[in-house]
Amino acid sequence: MAYYGSIEAGGTKFVCAVADEELKIIERISLPTTLPEATLAQVFTFFDAYELKALGVGSFGPIDVNRKSSTYGYITSTPKPGWKNVNLLGALKERYDIPIAWTTDVNAAAYGEMHLGAGKDTQSCIYLTVGTGVGGGAVVNGTVLQGFSHPEMGHISVQRHPEDTLESTCPYHDHCLEGLAAGPALEKRTGLKGQLLEPDHDVWAVEAFYLAQALMNYTLVLSPGKIILGGGVMKQTHLLPKIRESLEQQLGNYVALPALEEYIVGCDLGDNSGTFGCLLLAQEQYA
Repeated sequence: MAYYGSIEAGGTKFVCAVADEELKIIERISLPTTLPEATLAQVFTFFDAYELKALGVGSFGPIDVNRKSSTYGYITSTPKPGWKNVNLLGALKERYDIPIAWTTDVNAAAYGEMHLGAGKDTQSCIYLTVGTGVGGGAVVNGTVLQGFSHPEMGHISVQRHPEDTLESTCPYHDHCLEGLAAGPALEKRTGLKGQLLEPDHDVWAVEAFYLAQALMNYTLVLSPGKIILGGGVMKQTHLLPKIRESLEQQLGNYVALPALEEYIVGCDLGDNSGTFGCLLLAQEQYA
């Protein structure tokens, strides 16, 4: 029997899975992201045990998604040691002569959530992960959003909270969303990881302000049917109501939205959003 394969290639770990025609996961493993040669050797060992008919890959970025580019399929300007300008798609194609879908990890997660998770009642959604970094993917009218490049929603510029003097944790930008709202920014402000902070700590109002500001910008540009939030920081369940409240204040009734409890939601698929998105994209490649 032939299977669909999924690779969620993250900066910390590679999650690989195979599934049957009904997308029932047969096996799923998590491998540490070390150097490319060693990581890919483990990926190949896993998939070589199966007959694959198509593969979906959602990778950490930035990546090249422009099919006309000489570096299509590459991980490009990542700060991840050893992974800059790595031809990940090329290495997979050399090993497996099958159709392979190629996009970002967050685009894959958005696709998975839209079809099988929190966004399955819509054809347009945004998935934003807030953890060690901030990344966002979008599905517009049922299609993953990418053009010359792909969305980099974590690096949009945001206005600073009036009481925030933190030096950005992003090495590229002084006031981008990731530099001011990712997990390392929370820890830099407080000396504690987010999961150790009390729900009533003042820093959560600052965090909600930045995330709501970003969601307002995404809303005004893309007008998605739903915005889905995931990642380690969003496991603090008290944060979601604070974000909705701040979004309502910052929008100032300028545009009409669905009820915010239905518009800004957590993810339904948990840590499997990207895996299911990759499997769905693999299935489409094969069709």
